[in-house]
Amino acid sequence: MTSVWIVSLPAGNKTVSEKKEGNQQQEVPGHGKPQETFVGRAAGNFSQWLEQGTAWGNWQRSEMLLRNYSREQMDEFIICGEGYRDPTARPHKCLDCGKNCGKSFIQRSDLVKHQAIHTGQRPHKCLDCGKSFIRRSNLVKHQAIHTGERPYKCLDCGKSFIQRSNLVKHQAIHTGERSHKCLDCGKSFVWKSGLANHQAIHTGERSHKCLDCGKSFIQRSYLLKHQAVHTGERPHKCLDCGKSFIQRSNLITHQKIHTGERSHKCLDCGKNFIWKSALVKHQAVHTGERSHKCLDCEKSFIHRSDLVKHQAIHTGERPHTCLDCRKSFIQGSDLVKHQAIHTGERPHRCLDCGKSFTQRSHLKTHQRIHTGERPHKCLDCGKSFIQRSDLVKHQIIHTGERPHKCLDCGRSFIRRSTLLNHQAIHTGERPHKCLDCGKSFIRQSALVRHKVIHTGERPHQCSDCGKRFMQSSTLVKHQAIHTRGRPCHK
Repeated sequence: MTSVWIVSLPAGNKTVSEKKEGNQQQEVPGHGKPQETFVGRAAGNFSQWLEQGTAWGNWQRSEMLLRNYSREQMDEFIICGEGYRDPTARPHKCLDCGKNCGKSFIQRSDLVKHQAIHTGQRPHKCLDCGKSFIRRSNLVKHQAIHTGERPYKCLDCGKSFIQRSNLVKHQAIHTGERSHKCLDCGKSFVWKSGLANHQAIHTGERSHKCLDCGKSFIQRSYLLKHQAVHTGERPHKCLDCGKSFIQRSNLITHQKIHTGERSHKCLDCGKNFIWKSALVKHQAVHTGERSHKCLDCEKSFIHRSDLVKHQAIHTGERPHTCLDCRKSFIQGSDLVKHQAIHTGERPHRCLDCGKSFTQRSHLKTHQRIHTGERPHKCLDCGKSFIQRSDLVKHQIIHTGERPHKCLDCGRSFIRRSTLLNHQAIHTGERPHKCLDCGKSFIRQSALVRHKVIHTGERPHQCSDCGKRFMQSSTLVKHQAIHTRGRPCHK
């Protein structure tokens, strides 16, 4: 029997048969009769059949294009002997997760890649660091970390990327395009992944759960970061100071402290910041926007974190307790700062005068005494201050606001600290006691002034005549003698 090539063109759905034995023609059930049949013996005019078959294949493709099938799908469908196949079918099903998620694939190769998730097999290993990958393409991308190669460069800002896809995502920053919009709140995102992560806020879905403590997360990446808390692993080490970090991004941010790099600049005042988040917070100073409002007292805040801290005043909750003195704090960071009192550690030292501080922020504020810098200016009277908190306190003088009221006598105060000191008058409490003579004081500042009597120290010196005083206020009164032109008697 001779092999015969038969190509059938039905009137309705299309089908092709290849290499049928014998000289017979089959009709597919449910389809119309063939309009035309091309028959050619293997030893006959095969080239003529090939031309006709190619023409039919092109016609078949044009028909499928009208149905929005991809080129790859069409090439897979138009194969002699296989006949027509539903392009939406996913015949390759994973037997490992089929009962749980029923995940299926169009191509077998995709199924094979997927199954590596269940087997844990990572056959592609990096020779530089030993890290392994499921797919070779991921290994190729990873190796660029070791080579330092970043072939994809942004023409707008010059920043380079390892992958082209990252460059495409980055360019949306310059165009300002945010094509992915949340239908619940209208917020738009540069990337689709950002929208997907955001939508979990509305659904409340937290599908990634920590098996150690039961805490759940919106994104898997958050879970991975969290798990380092339990393992204690800090693989990213700073070569300058030896400090280690859970995440590489935190290490990169930390290294800017050593390099002094401040790449995020405020266009309103020119101030530079290490972190973009710090710039965003700072910009609210210029806009005056205070979008986070306390429902108990209607006080508004620029940052949500400040609102959360403030709300603890109303609840009275102080969950962070010092094990040495049992003092409690609203925030964990305040407890950490407080504990330095017990340890006596003052790691931040001023190179100008040698004075040491518990916190780096206190050192930075102190250094302005030497530089003379007073960056916080009052727009009402032009007076400048070293610290912003001092400016805020000063501005109340212009507004006349006294928000802190004593419930015992009705007296109001500009500052809460002044109210607390005042209330000791009603309670009779004098918590600050002198260890030398046993005398007690309402305020610590009064105790400090009193101690000078026992030590004999006179730290406040007149620059005009050299006379020394125990208290700064006494020196100020004394200096009036020189300004009035009256002689000073030592």
